[in-house]
Formats: sequence, C-alpha cells, structure tokens
Amino acid sequence: MSGGSGSFLEIQPSELAFPFELMKQSSCSMQLTNKTDHYVAFKVKTTNPKQYCVRPNIGVVLPGSTCDVTVTMQAQKESPPDMQCKDKFLVQSVAAENGATTQDINAAMFNKEPGKVVDEFKLRVVYVPTTTPSPIPEDSELGSSAHSFAQENGISHPALPQTVSRSSAETAKEKSSEATSVISKLTEEKMSAIQQNQKLRQELELLRKESSKNGGGFSITFLVIVGLLGIIVGYILKRT
Repeated sequence: MSGGSGSFLEIQPSELAFPFELMKQSSCSMQLTNKTDHYVAFKVKTTNPKQYCVRPNIGVVLPGSTCDVTVTMQAQKESPPDMQCKDKFLVQSVAAENGATTQDINAAMFNKEPGKVVDEFKLRVVYVPTTTPSPIPEDSELGSSAHSFAQENGISHPALPQTVSRSSAETAKEKSSEATSVISKLTEEKMSAIQQNQKLRQELELLRKESSKNGGGFSITFLVIVGLLGIIVGYILKRT
C-alpha cells in the first residue's frame, strides 16, 4: 500500500488496516521515516482516542532513521454498518533541535504559527474481515436434500444418523408387529383344533357306546372319524 510524504517524514502505509473480529483486539503499525538531515518531532492524534492505543504517540526521529508506531484497536462488541469506519488519524511533524529527545516535546511545538512549518498527514481506518462467511444451507434443508439423494441412489448417508436410526427403529417395530400377528393367528388355530379334537372325542365316545349296544362292531362312520382325528392331531403337533 502506498504511503504519504511531507516535508519531514515519509509515512507508510497511507491508511490503517485493522483485522476485524468481534470481541478481540487488533493492531497495525506504521513507519515514520525521517528524510531530512535534522531531527524531526512527531505527534499522533485520532478522532476517537478512547478506541485506540498508540505507542509511541509522540517521539523524535533521527535523520535518515525510521520509527515504528503501533496502533491497537480495542475489542469491538458489534460490527459497524457495511464494515465502514469513520475514525481517522493525524500525524503532525515539525523540525526539532539536534539532540532533542521525547522529553523535550511539548504541545506548543505543533502550534501553527507564521513562519513555522507543521506537516500534517491524515490516515483513515479500514476494517479487514478475518473470515469470509460462506453460504451454508439451513440444517433442515441440508438434511432434506441429503436424505433425498440417499433415497434416489439407494444408499445410506453417514451425515444422517438420526434418519438412519429412525428407519431402523420403524423396521424393527414392523417386524415385531408381524411376529405378534403370526403368533396370535397360530394360537387361535391351535385353540380351534383343540376344540374340534375334543368335539370329535365326544362323538367317538357316543359311537362307541352305540356300537356296544349294537353288538360291538365298528361302523364306517366311526372309522372315518378316527381317521380325521388322527390327521387333526398330527396337524396340531406339527404346527406347535
């Protein structure tokens, strides 16, 4: 970034760019280079002194040498509109006596008077975002699209544990319901067969009694009933 130049100092950069992140301090620096052959005193001022800490904010730069000035911005609680900052800095510089030190600097040195040169260089403040937000779909949209993709391709997606778990639970529930239905049906068939068996036994006893009265022979009806009874008993044993 290009800098600025006055009669006494070369100032780099021409604007102060602060990395901006909420609730965190940030710093940047500028270099003041004395391009003369005599001592130069400087003073740094800002339109928002509570927001910034400047070190050093005053000093003396020897001929041909450079002074680094660090500006620290206090942590911000909220972002400014459109990340635009209206704060500005002003660097004033004047010729000083050879051998002058920081202790020799006073406010009167920078007063503008006839025949006295006071250089002034203004710097604006720029915020630089530390991260660039990327468009991320909402959780519901992401889950829905991923689930649709998995269904269309016949695969299960590892990013959808809740969906997979829910499907497994529903499948287990359906299987349990089917098993319960089959058991209930078999139980009903068993009870019906037992009842038929008991009924046939009763009829068999009646036939036996009638047979005894008629001379002890077995009729064709009796033999048929006995055969049916054997088939039913065999069916019951097989199903259970």
